Amino acid sequence: MEIIAIANQKGGCGKTTTATNLAAALALNNKKTLLVDLDPQAHASLGLGVEKEIGIYDCLSKISKNKCALKDIIANISPNFDLAPSNIMLSTIDQEFSDEIGRESRLFDILKDFINSYDFCLIDCPPNLGLLTVNAIRAANKLIIPVEASRFSLDGVKRLVEIAELVRERLNHSVEVRVLVNNFDSRLRHSFNILNKIKEIFGAKCFNTIVHINVKIKEAQSVSQTIFAFDKYSRGSKDYFSLSRELISKEEAIVEKIAQQMKKIVRKQTKEFLPVTFELSGREATSVFVVGDFNNWAADDNSRLTKDNGSWKRQLNLKPGSYKYRYVIDGKWTEDPANPNTEKNPFGELDSLLLVKE
Repeated sequence: MEIIAIANQKGGCGKTTTATNLAAALALNNKKTLLVDLDPQAHASLGLGVEKEIGIYDCLSKISKNKCALKDIIANISPNFDLAPSNIMLSTIDQEFSDEIGRESRLFDILKDFINSYDFCLIDCPPNLGLLTVNAIRAANKLIIPVEASRFSLDGVKRLVEIAELVRERLNHSVEVRVLVNNFDSRLRHSFNILNKIKEIFGAKCFNTIVHINVKIKEAQSVSQTIFAFDKYSRGSKDYFSLSRELISKEEAIVEKIAQQMKKIVRKQTKEFLPVTFELSGREATSVFVVGDFNNWAADDNSRLTKDNGSWKRQLNLKPGSYKYRYVIDGKWTEDPANPNTEKNPFGELDSLLLVKE
């Protein structure tokens, strides 16, 4: 599960709008997605039409009278899209955890049990840099910072990057920081000037996708809908869907890269080992093992021969090289009668010699 914290301490930057609509876009891509509303104002929950007495506070808190598990609060919004809602009680969590050991990891401890239940988990952070935001960054492996094309937004990004660095130093946990240009007004020259500044400062951390200012997004919020449910053909829908594809494409590229690396390792290991068949004929026995310096002379199930049409056989995968070996027939050690290449061992008996060539 990819866990993504969406944060910016500056209000009005489109943090919650990004969280809800990106979650909906990922769901439309058939990615099972959980949105965690970690903002005590509960704007994401209210914006999706969810008002519940219990919420994420009751999962995090140890003193809540409604203490419950995460699975008990989840509300389904649409196919592949679930919400863990918030309420005003979440505003007390900083005080409750003020002296708590491990308080920065409470959210991570809850989410780790759902690692195989979802493809993506998005966390809508509160508009401040308190304990809840630290919890989100600690739980996440990616931090998305929505910014508007304004000087003040840039200052907020720098502060969040500092918090992420602090989490890395104090908790030994790193997150990938990504910057999303949001509410972009292409009619203003000033917007392009700030956009260039953002790209100059953050470079590859910036998403290629830019979310443009679009009145349909605000209209969708006013009726507690995502932009896709409200107007799937709008500019806002296209922007958020493009953002989801950019996220998914990168994750798929990472998975593919890991898969290719694993294939190379497997191919290399396969090439390093060659199949060698040991066969003993014409012997009546109840058990036969082949032992040698290739298996530390151990007579076990991995070295046991099986009887096949009157012969005892076993195939082992060995690296190219020279080996000494013997058969153990009903507990008695002996050289291979079919192999004339032998060498006397320290006990005065004969070991058979085997050369495995590449």
